[in-house]
Order: sequence, then C-alpha cells, then structure tokens
Amino acid sequence: MQTKALAPEYQGALTRMSVNASLTDVLAEGVRHLKRAERSGSQEEVARAGLAVAEAHRRLGQVAEADRAWKASYRAARSAGNTGAMAWALWSGGTLARQRGSLRLAFRLLGLAAEAGKRGGDVVARGYSLAGLAETGRIQGDYATVATLHEQLLAEARARGEARHTVWALEGIAQIHRNTGSLDSALEMFEEAAELAGAADDRRGRAWALRGIADIVSLRDGATARALGLLSEAEATCREMNLSSALAYNHKMRANVLFRAGRYAEAREVYKQALGEFRAMDEPRGEALASLGLVKARARLGRDRDATAADLDELRGRLDRIGLLNAREMVEKAYAELGVEPASPEHSVPAPADAPGAETASAGAGDGRR
Repeated sequence: MQTKALAPEYQGALTRMSVNASLTDVLAEGVRHLKRAERSGSQEEVARAGLAVAEAHRRLGQVAEADRAWKASYRAARSAGNTGAMAWALWSGGTLARQRGSLRLAFRLLGLAAEAGKRGGDVVARGYSLAGLAETGRIQGDYATVATLHEQLLAEARARGEARHTVWALEGIAQIHRNTGSLDSALEMFEEAAELAGAADDRRGRAWALRGIADIVSLRDGATARALGLLSEAEATCREMNLSSALAYNHKMRANVLFRAGRYAEAREVYKQALGEFRAMDEPRGEALASLGLVKARARLGRDRDATAADLDELRGRLDRIGLLNAREMVEKAYAELGVEPASPEHSVPAPADAPGAETASAGAGDGRR
C-alpha cells in the first residue's frame, strides 16, 4: 500500500511542509526557522532547518547559496553529534555536486552519506543516498553497474510503501530501458510512475514521469502533439512549484520533440531557452546537452559544416570532462548524423556503433530530480 508522498528532507519545525510546497515558500520558512534555531543555540535544529534551506536553493538553481547551506548544515549536525543529520547534509551536498556536473565528488559525498545514514540508524537517509549513487551512475551512463541497485531500491520502496521513492526508482529504471532501446517497457514504467505519483499527490514526481512519457511517445510513435501536451502539463507544475532545474529539462525535451518532428527553427529557439536556463543555474551537464541539441538544429538549418564540426569537437571535450561515459558515443553519432568530420586531428572518430535510443543525445541523459 503506497502512502501519500512525503518530503523527509524537510525536518524539525519544517516537517509538516508539503512535498508540493513552492520552493520559494520552503526557502522562506527554512530561513525563518534557521534564524530561530541559531538564536536558541540548538545545533540540531540549525542542521535540520539548514538542510531545507540548502535543498530549496539547490532546486531553485542557486548553487552558490546551496553549497554554503549544506556545508553549514553538516557542521551543525557534526557539532550536535547527530550522525543522521550529517548523512542528510552529505546527501544534499552530493546531489548538488551531481547537478553541477562534478560526478566524482557526487559519488564521494553520497557514499559518505550512505555510510553515515547506516551508522546513525536513519534508514531513509541511507536509502536516499543509495538512490543518489544509483542516479549518478545512471546519468554517467554506467547502466550495467547501477541497474541492479535501482531494482533493489524499487523493491525496498514498494515494501515500505514509500510512494515518492517508488516513483523515483520506476523513473530511473525506465530511463535505463529507454536509453538501451527497450522503449515499450520504458513507457510502461513511466506510465506507472505517473499514476502512482498522481495517487500519492507527488506533483514533482508526476512532472518528471510526464516528461519521460512525452519522450517515448515522440521517439517511438512520432506523436508530436501528444508529447507537447504532456510537456505543457508538466511545465505548469514546474512553474507553480518553482522547479528551475526540472523546467529547464522540460524545455530541453520540448526542443527534442520539435527536432524529431523536423520543426528545426522552433527546436533551435527552445534549445536556446533551455541553454540559458541551465547557464543561469550553473548546471554544466544540462548546458552541454542543450548545446548539443542546438548544434544539431543549427546544422539542419544550414549552418556551415566546418563550424558544426568545430562545435561538436568542443562539446565532446566538454562532456568528457564532466565524466559522462556515453558522451563520446553521443557526439560521434551526431558527427555521422550531420555528415561532418572532426575539425581537429586529435578528435578523430571511429565509425559509431548503433546505439538504440541514442539518436537524440540530449533526450535521456539524466535529470537531477533528487
């Protein structure tokens, strides 16, 4: 039996805040309670309020503020001797690192968070941290390693009736299936996630699921109108809850759908929009993937072939630096698709392998939900 969705990262005086609360409201309440906790001298409450502040900043794309807040929350938790609170702060920091494209740091912090959650007896913190590790591996493209962990976390979430975590795990597994070409099973999982999220009143989870459904029906069925309608519904939720990162990924998917439909001029403008949104929140992974879509749209609209090749060279280097294992394959496929050769000898490209579902490189490389 699935419960209503809860937000365990809202703790202490913020426990009653809804998972669907606007992030600006969460930030305002978090700051208010943080100041009160600081005046009272309770380091434990400082840590708890600080966690909500960090997460609100992160999801609003305010990365510098989020970085300061999670570190302050960790210091307060350590001062209070609360290992569980330390785990949550590390989870927040690891999730922020992934959002910023620092995948090695994300693995390190999330691993420490999982260990701290286990030591502190906080099952939920440990579960969220393991989920963070799984999502980081999935975003990196290491599907073989993290698929089993995703399945394990899904089974645990179902057993505990944790709707929000169940939705997350379903979406993660669906994304792996989508990226490896199993579109039918991916669609089934995204649809189940959307249904569960709706029943549990998890609007954020439903918005991500709708994005996944839109991707599949566009890619598999060419159902452009349906896909755009689903994305519009999800976008309304993103705007109401001020989900900056989710909104940027929604726009990137809208551009993908338009590109697949041959509506290249429209796709170019929406890729530009998403690119600006990712830059504003310092999210290099999303920025690089939106850039790749923009390069492809411009090429279809007649951009010079040499300039297109130079753009792809730069992008492949950028994606490699982020650490995405499938970056080389994604860009190589774009070279072949656009009929261009690398501009520089050091970027020589072997013949690309057929990779199911990879033809729209910016479509399914990950999201940053957590």
